[in-house]
Amino acid sequence: MDEKITQSLVLENKEVLNVTGVEGVDNFNDEIVVLITTKGKLTIRGEKLNISKLNVEEGKLMVKGVINSMVFSEYEGQREKVSLVKRLFK
Repeated sequence: MDEKITQSLVLENKEVLNVTGVEGVDNFNDEIVVLITTKGKLTIRGEKLNISKLNVEEGKLMVKGVINSMVFSEYEGQREKVSLVKRLFK
């Protein structure tokens, strides 16, 4: 991951979330949206969620609905790569 890439999350009234640094959408439905971002996996939970704008080329996404939580975790694909590298250089 390139640490120079800036990522922002802007939440307006718990109803509109603008995210930058988006590399892709892993999974989504009306209760959960899972994004792959430059800083890891972002899981958004709520009610009546929908992706209203997505531009992967610019890394921008807008989610609308009732947003209850946002949680970052390490992207599993990245973790596997790091583990393999560590194993090779032990």
